[in-house]
Amino acid sequence: MIHFVSLLIYRSFCLLSALPLHVLYVISDVAYFFVYRVIRYRRKLVRENIQTSFPDKEEKEILTIEKGFYHHFCDTFFETVKMLNFSEARMKRHFILKNHELVEYFLSNEKDVILMAGHYGNWEWGASAGLWIKPEQNRVFGYIYRPLKNRAFDELFIRIREKFRSKGFPKNNIFREIIKLDREKKKFMISFLSDQKPSTGIATMNVNFLNRDTEVMTGTAKIARHTGAVVCYVEITKIKRSFYEGKVKLITDNPAELTEEEITERYMKLLEKNIMKHPSYYLWSHDRKQINI
Repeated sequence: MIHFVSLLIYRSFCLLSALPLHVLYVISDVAYFFVYRVIRYRRKLVRENIQTSFPDKEEKEILTIEKGFYHHFCDTFFETVKMLNFSEARMKRHFILKNHELVEYFLSNEKDVILMAGHYGNWEWGASAGLWIKPEQNRVFGYIYRPLKNRAFDELFIRIREKFRSKGFPKNNIFREIIKLDREKKKFMISFLSDQKPSTGIATMNVNFLNRDTEVMTGTAKIARHTGAVVCYVEITKIKRSFYEGKVKLITDNPAELTEEEITERYMKLLEKNIMKHPSYYLWSHDRKQINI
């Protein structure tokens, strides 16, 4: 039954993805009205998060960021659906990975690479980053994900994310999978969205992030130190609707020289700086009191 529902959802999304982008954006504008004005999806929470992060901004500025967030939030959903219809060539026109030569250099020199990013811009399109790296038999391009509770939608998003040479690794199995890659003598480039809610029982630390003392996970840094992987941050810029750039920035090429806390703090500072440029493109709908993004 689950497989049938999953297939039905997948086919429905394929039909939706066949619509031109400009039509999807019209639908997105309508969705914005209902999500923001009618349903009022997490309006109180989003306002509180933005106000706390920017205590010096006037109410008019807060409202501009808030509305911009909901517009972008709806766009992100339909852009993600559109991935089902994109060819590799078109995906590369819409998501450009700048400075990807840095990743290529390290992989060519037998170094694993961890890309750290956040829920900024269109993070789902980041799953296409592997398109910018030479595909070789001993290389694996992947991303870490948290399985959705709804199995049908979980399977749908796995299909979307894995369309462009990326392999999904459930976050609870990542250490086991990395050990397996090492045994198979494969080099990896894996993307981590490391601003997610820290799960119970994993290592965390507190940092000052967006004007709030925030608990964040240190697991990505732990993996880097364990494997000796180079750690980079991907700075996302939204050029305009449906066009994004990701710029690879080196955090450290020798994680053994830094503590897990130092690596994590460098990442959080880069993410914060990224958000400050255009705050509306960040995912403000997380419950920061409970989730501590």
